[in-house]
Amino acid sequence: MTGLQYLSGFGNEHVSEDPRCPGALPEGQNNPQVCPYGLYAEQLSGSAFTCPRPTNKRSWLYRILPSVCHKPFKPLEDGHLTNDWDEIEPDPNQLRWKPFEIPKAPHNKTDFVSGLYTLCGAGEPRGRNGIAVHIFVCNTSMIDRCLYNSDGDFLIVPQQGKLLITTEFGKMLVEPNEICVIQQGMRFSVEVFGETRGYILEVYGAHFELPDLGPIGANGLANPRDFLVPVAWYEDRQVPGGYTVISKYQGKLFAAQQDFSPFNVVAWHGNYTPYKYHLEKFMVINAVAFDHADPSIFTVLTAKTTRAGVALADFVIFPPRWGVANNTFRPPYYHRNCMSEFMGLIKGHYEAKEEGFQPGGGSLHSMMTPHGPDADCFEKASKAKLEPERVADGTMAFMFESSLSLAVTKWGLQTSNRLDKNYYKCWEPLKSHFNPKCK
Repeated sequence: MTGLQYLSGFGNEHVSEDPRCPGALPEGQNNPQVCPYGLYAEQLSGSAFTCPRPTNKRSWLYRILPSVCHKPFKPLEDGHLTNDWDEIEPDPNQLRWKPFEIPKAPHNKTDFVSGLYTLCGAGEPRGRNGIAVHIFVCNTSMIDRCLYNSDGDFLIVPQQGKLLITTEFGKMLVEPNEICVIQQGMRFSVEVFGETRGYILEVYGAHFELPDLGPIGANGLANPRDFLVPVAWYEDRQVPGGYTVISKYQGKLFAAQQDFSPFNVVAWHGNYTPYKYHLEKFMVINAVAFDHADPSIFTVLTAKTTRAGVALADFVIFPPRWGVANNTFRPPYYHRNCMSEFMGLIKGHYEAKEEGFQPGGGSLHSMMTPHGPDADCFEKASKAKLEPERVADGTMAFMFESSLSLAVTKWGLQTSNRLDKNYYKCWEPLKSHFNPKCK
């Protein structure tokens, strides 16, 4: 795993071939009459053919057998994914979840697919507009089975345990404090090394891109060169007992059998790939005089809507940084928002709520639901001596923010049994400091 290699750059046109087969990429064309080494040429399109060049996404894969070689798909009944947002009544309250429980092996072996649970979301994949937030909890690797998402893109945030992800484009090792994106249609399998947990943001109908920088200029936030793409790797492996290919299609899981590994791509080229990013690479920009910058200044990736400046979903982090603002309440301000905000914690203690919000848990502040620092945080920050200070050292919190109004699933509100029903009490000690005689 330590020897894995990567290509650098976000959305670049990359070329890669397994060094065991030099010259596997055709020269000067995509689809020759006979490919080198007797390979099959297969295009994977992530956008309409006629999209403008800046948004046109596709890659050519040169593989031992094409992906069409499989038995018919049949429903897979053991999944916990859903896009039924009406299965339970909506809940506008501030919601917080305790860390989601990881099944214990060996009595309850659970791999990545079996341990996927939908927590909340909105929209639906058939209309190609929406998002979902999933939790994954697992303790064993995927053996002779892979997953691909026909509905949209997965942004995966591991919180506990590292993931060795094999894709058609090669292998990626993704550890806590890193993220990866597996785009629509890409087959992948997840190997784990013990109890593993994390979060997934799924978007339908858009791909993630870097946010525009505006007056920030040419550099800052997540720099394109820090995104890493796997290099070509293949296995020519027959699976007589059957290899299971799982498709997430219209919100449900389906499985098909084939007798060979799907990771048989000897070479590829294109700009439609999986990729990963280390959150420590983020170049933080913050207020250096007074007041509190809006959290949009911490956006790593965005999936845009057709409305300018309005995101289908943003992935935002709250990384270690300096706090230097004068005459300012430095923690996040009290807020009501026309967006929905799901927060998770990879490690450490979130500054606005040092108690109760734990790594592996989460919170949802729905559209126009008020939220902000708890009473203890407010009192401390209001009286603190304002000196330059480090904020969030040893911590990484993140937010999935969406312009959609998110519905919580029955699993999220009831079945998971992780909802903190006392969350609202963290604001009850807040008291009035109003004195009309004292400005």
